[in-house]
Amino acid sequence: MFQLGSALLDACVLAVIKKGDTYGYQLTQEIRNIIEVSESTLYPVLRRLQSEEMLITYDVAHSGRNRRYYQITIKGREHLEYLQNNWQHFKAAVDYLLLVVPAEEDLEEGQSIEAEKSAKEDAAAKAGQDIEGEQS
Repeated sequence: MFQLGSALLDACVLAVIKKGDTYGYQLTQEIRNIIEVSESTLYPVLRRLQSEEMLITYDVAHSGRNRRYYQITIKGREHLEYLQNNWQHFKAAVDYLLLVVPAEEDLEEGQSIEAEKSAKEDAAAKAGQDIEGEQS
């Protein structure tokens, strides 16, 4: 399994909280349904995001105890948008490396990776023109 870096973990936490205020256990369960992460990893992230003014907290009484809810701030929303944009660029680059770039042994004899890349880009551009032409 891949390790989550702190920026990606921040993005996941902020994205979940952006959908609606939530308390720590609920947040942990929602994230754990998608990726493997422990509560002991998430609580320090929540405290750090709060200290960086990306989250605020408030308490709500529940079954005789207080539940601490987390709410995203404007600064947190802006940071999430920044992280999402960076994720799109990073994901596209990794997808290209892992899913598109052929291995040398997969190329026909005498063909280079650059030639293969150029051929795929030409085909993609032509497909885009064909689609645009059909819609006109």
